[in-house]
Amino acid sequence: MTEKPIHDRIHSEFMDSFDEELELEIDDDRLDALTNEFSTHTASETVDRRVYFKELFRLQGELVKLQSWVQHHKLKVVVIFEGRDSAGKGGVIKRITQRLNPRICRVAALPAPSERERTQWYFQRYVSHQPAGGEIVLFDRSWYNRAGVERVMGFCTEDDVEEFFRSVPEFERMLVRSGIVLIKYWFSITDEEQHLRFTMRIHDPLKQWKLSPMDVESRSRWEQYTKAKEAMLERTHIAEAPWYVVQAVDKKKARLNCIAHLLEQIPYAEIGHEPVVLPPRIYNPDYSRGPIPPDMYVPERY
Repeated sequence: MTEKPIHDRIHSEFMDSFDEELELEIDDDRLDALTNEFSTHTASETVDRRVYFKELFRLQGELVKLQSWVQHHKLKVVVIFEGRDSAGKGGVIKRITQRLNPRICRVAALPAPSERERTQWYFQRYVSHQPAGGEIVLFDRSWYNRAGVERVMGFCTEDDVEEFFRSVPEFERMLVRSGIVLIKYWFSITDEEQHLRFTMRIHDPLKQWKLSPMDVESRSRWEQYTKAKEAMLERTHIAEAPWYVVQAVDKKKARLNCIAHLLEQIPYAEIGHEPVVLPPRIYNPDYSRGPIPPDMYVPERY
């Protein structure tokens, strides 16, 4: 193989990695177009696209270093992402996990509890998702459902909520005493911004599935959610596991700010690795590759 084809293929690999992020950003472009359609003014780009990509890739490189540090030192890390519907939790989680090993960094997004789980100790179903040494777990919503959606929608009693507020500080202190690094983020958006994002989802066939009946109902209970959030932050903001609020009206800024802050919460350094040397390819003259029936191949339409 000549030098130029090798160079071209290497370049193609790099561009494919870049395109992964562009594919995600296409969503933002479509939503921006819808924003302009349903808003009375055109929102300006607050982060230059080149700056955004450059910083995002740099931060993702640091996340890879953090991953190696966590794995090498057998750290246990839990990051909780909470916030109103459409606040951008999923977007930042995607950017965090995008370049990481899913065996080391995984996402826990639990569905509504089953009938059996409703009879268990409230925190029980979250315990099995806690990390072992060398793992990072990102909770896309968490046990704080009780202080938010369950409370506002009437899925639990006020006695249940009060017991939660008494228990959660001790539960989290137990996690921290066990060696878990616990980091909690609340993604904050305005009433107007959520209304706009919901409107965009209604008119976007690729996003309509994200808008559940519960999300629709939450719009009419904005103030109740606000009161519930304020009580939650006040009563569960503890020294061992404080809350950090991410201003999330600007999605790109929110992603960069959150990832940069996350990297600051865990002191880490680059882990040295032995250089990888590919062994020589061994050819067996007796080996003959068998035929593959043509109908087994996926049609090459592109």
